[in-house]
Amino acid sequence: MECVSCANITNKYKCSKCLAPYCSLGCYKSHKGTTQCEEIARAQEATRLQQQPGKHVTEEEPTVYAPFSTEDTIQPSLLQKLDNYEPLRQLLYNPHLRSLLKQIDVAHNANLTMTAAMQEPLFVEFANACLQVVEPMTDEERAELQLSS
Repeated sequence: MECVSCANITNKYKCSKCLAPYCSLGCYKSHKGTTQCEEIARAQEATRLQQQPGKHVTEEEPTVYAPFSTEDTIQPSLLQKLDNYEPLRQLLYNPHLRSLLKQIDVAHNANLTMTAAMQEPLFVEFANACLQVVEPMTDEERAELQLSS
């Protein structure tokens, strides 16, 4: 994809308003105040409202909503518990972990990026903390883990 400002090939970032690709902070700053950005954002909002009559949903980020549900989809109530889980909050203070999460979020191939992140002990610790909340271990699983340790 081409950067919306300088036309360099990039997959690095996307405008949170209109989803146009950009390659640097400078390009984003020059793009965000343009009428092009506003027009694209308005057109996307109009399309979204036409597809959902009667619903006026405001999204802050394009990755906030779940486009489809699978057997692995986590229920919103469990996701809300993550917000209050203190060990997870402590991990998120780490700038390296936040950087890894941002890389995954903007990655063109999220599966490949996730596989690479799973090689990082800090990311594995983060993933385990999330799993403790959304899919806690049974007593049998805990006992098996202690035996293998």
